[in-house]
Amino acid sequence: MRALVLASLGSLTGFPSIANAAETIVTKAPMAFLFEPGSGTILFAKEPDKPFAPGALVKVMTAATVFKALKDDELKLDQLCKVSEHAWRSGGAPSGRGATMFAAIKSEISVEDLLKGLLVHNGNDSAIILAECLDGSEDAFSKRMTDLAQTIGMTNSKFANPTGYPEVPSQTTVRDQARLGEYLVEEHDDLYPMFAIPEFTWNKIFQRNKNPLLGEIRNLDGLGGGNDPNDGFSGLGSVDRNGRRVIASVAGLTSDKHRLQTLKEVLEGAWDYFIVKTVFTAGETIADGRVHGGVESTVPLVSTRNIDVLLPNGETLEYRIRVVYEGPLQAPVEEGTKAGEIRVIGKDGIVYRAPVVTGQSVAEGTLFSRAIDGLQELLFGWIG
Repeated sequence: MRALVLASLGSLTGFPSIANAAETIVTKAPMAFLFEPGSGTILFAKEPDKPFAPGALVKVMTAATVFKALKDDELKLDQLCKVSEHAWRSGGAPSGRGATMFAAIKSEISVEDLLKGLLVHNGNDSAIILAECLDGSEDAFSKRMTDLAQTIGMTNSKFANPTGYPEVPSQTTVRDQARLGEYLVEEHDDLYPMFAIPEFTWNKIFQRNKNPLLGEIRNLDGLGGGNDPNDGFSGLGSVDRNGRRVIASVAGLTSDKHRLQTLKEVLEGAWDYFIVKTVFTAGETIADGRVHGGVESTVPLVSTRNIDVLLPNGETLEYRIRVVYEGPLQAPVEEGTKAGEIRVIGKDGIVYRAPVVTGQSVAEGTLFSRAIDGLQELLFGWIG
């Protein structure tokens, strides 16, 4: 068996143009990525895999790691965590290192309140307390963070601590950050609203949400921002507007104002420059897959859902459609068997992919027909 790549099925054309509108997003951000998780479409990418140190943006990954532990029943929301001297000195008021929830030394705080302290107060002490509560140390928790990142597809990320302190910086990319946002929205929809809690009072101290992006971008409900002394300001934003969610990540900015302006430009671009195009409807034949040893030599390959792709407005689009599958398929073939995937390919690579399945069953052929197929494969190979 070998991978067969079917020839391009054509270019996508015929979109209405928007007068006086740019064809795509333009941003001065050194790194930017815009993703639409509903269809899996990459809308914009600029240096998507260039590494940067995320600073306090790390706390989004810290939250994701705790969310995963809660989902796996390793922690409970009402479980109490003790505030160690290390957490108090390194992340609390005595540290003098900025954001804190002012957790008192040797006190016990619930996981739920610590998560609010992390996501509303941006508390460094919250991050350390959660790390120690789950794994006993920041180092062990950081390994858990990195392992989870690899598991969910953040292949170019490594986390050194739960706070984002720069002494030993973490590393990530804007593509990986967008993947993190998608993971949180899709896998932890019950806890995701914590990112948008407007304020939280702890120990009689009232603090508003310190996410610098909330309230500044319409319909934004997460996720966070960071700043590294060497790599500058970065941000990760998620917007749900009229049933469409997009996630954007930017990095390498010179100031918090520059970050906000850039992230707003990128996120708004999803509505300014893109429309939904239904490339294929559910059940429509996308391509024919070759079959070995069957009563039929081919089987239709279809999608189980509409192939809806967000693509730029314009009269002509340089996008190609391909189907990739492992073939030939061995008879008997059952209808609905996953066979490969459809890919929409732009100038910067694959912008959309979705699985394809067999659209009908193919019974096993006669001994003679199977022998002929075997001889053909031996002499000529299979051509898709």
